[in-house]
Amino acid sequence: MRDEYDFSQAQPAAQVPALARLQKENEGKERITIRIDADVLAWFRAQVAGGGNYQTLINDTLRAAMLAEDAPLTVRKLREVLRQELHTA
Repeated sequence: MRDEYDFSQAQPAAQVPALARLQKENEGKERITIRIDADVLAWFRAQVAGGGNYQTLINDTLRAAMLAEDAPLTVRKLREVLRQELHTA
C-alpha cells in the first residue's frame, strides 16, 4: 500500500454510474448492528441458498410482521374473533 493517494481527480459517487446505482438502491436504509440467534440466521441464509439476499428476506419478514393486521394480537382483535366465533356457534 502507498503511504499517500492522490484523489484530486476523483469524481463524486453520484457521477460514477455503478456507485450512483448503489446509492439509489440503499436510499432510505440505515446500517445497524443487531444480534440474531445463530439458528434463526442460518434459516434465513438457507432460504436464499439458490440466490438472493438473506438481509432483504429478513427485512421483508419484519415489514410483513409490522404491517400484519393480526399481529400482534391485541385485546380488541381477540374480542372481535371471539364475537365472530360465538355468533356462528
